[in-house]
Amino acid sequence: MGLIIEIPLYTIIAVVKSPYLLIMGWYRLLHDLVSREGPFLETACIPIAGLAILLWPLIVVGSILLSVFSSIFIGLYGAIIVYQERSFRRGLAYIVAMVAEFDEYTNDLLYLREGSILPKPRYRSKKSSHAGDFSVGSSRPGKFIAVIEAPAMLIANLAPSRSVRETIQEVKMVQIWEHIMRSCVLRGKELVDANIILPADLDEWSRVKGSIDITLVGVGLPSYSLMQTLLDSIAAGAGVLKEQIKVINLSEGELRFLEKVVLFGTDTRRMETWDNGSIVPDDALRTAQIQGISRRLMGMTRSLSKFPTYRRRFSRVVKTLVAYSLEKSSSIGSMSPRSAASIVLV
Repeated sequence: MGLIIEIPLYTIIAVVKSPYLLIMGWYRLLHDLVSREGPFLETACIPIAGLAILLWPLIVVGSILLSVFSSIFIGLYGAIIVYQERSFRRGLAYIVAMVAEFDEYTNDLLYLREGSILPKPRYRSKKSSHAGDFSVGSSRPGKFIAVIEAPAMLIANLAPSRSVRETIQEVKMVQIWEHIMRSCVLRGKELVDANIILPADLDEWSRVKGSIDITLVGVGLPSYSLMQTLLDSIAAGAGVLKEQIKVINLSEGELRFLEKVVLFGTDTRRMETWDNGSIVPDDALRTAQIQGISRRLMGMTRSLSKFPTYRRRFSRVVKTLVAYSLEKSSSIGSMSPRSAASIVLV
């Protein structure tokens, strides 16, 4: 039943969304070409990136075939779920949940509607990271869960076997992903307190449905957060970008200048509004080195933004900052004029 259901549904979802993948891919590549970002940032990569534009339809066709191929193994794994959970209905729940997961991830990848119209029932007896009750589409998840809670089949129990290394690796990836978003919230609140990120910036990002092209919030904030994390841990690890920062031996004022370039990009007008003690290097080569580091940080952020679930997670970050900004504005507005003036003077 996994093969009968998964293969056709995966194929339908992949074929229906393939025009979006074709258009979105061309749009992103052409945008990077015009703005000299992403794969077109380095001159040596331009021929390869140009070839990617021409061959993008073949990549789309390959993604459809890969989806169909992967659906075979995902469907067959339903039998393992039945054997492990001793429940035929949990196997059916797994089949439905995997279609919903595939639909949700492709929506995130193509910047379509969040979630999935399909239910995502729980197919494990204990709630884990692989299953949830419902993501989107039902306001009464308990009713559907009651349907899938059928008497278990009389099959010998086989506990899922996972190595300690696999478990540790999964936990580490989840912790790293959550740390990235938590760091964006903390750094964002600092910038909101300093009036660097304004409510208008957050509103603009929300209005365009979280487009990565909104530089300050979509690119600047996560790049700034990533840079601060690297600076905090620069003495403890390796990595090409860390080594580059260490080799050129940036001074305190130059680090502050790097913060401006990472956060605002080429917006010199916004740079001038933030007096963070930065010093613009007199040496043109040193300035180019700092700008090169900032471009690499932004490139890493743009690469992260293409991962499934990134947009949904970063949307929560922006919503948290919007709520924090509104709370801050309301608290200042509720003060007396004399107390508000004293805060401004301080």
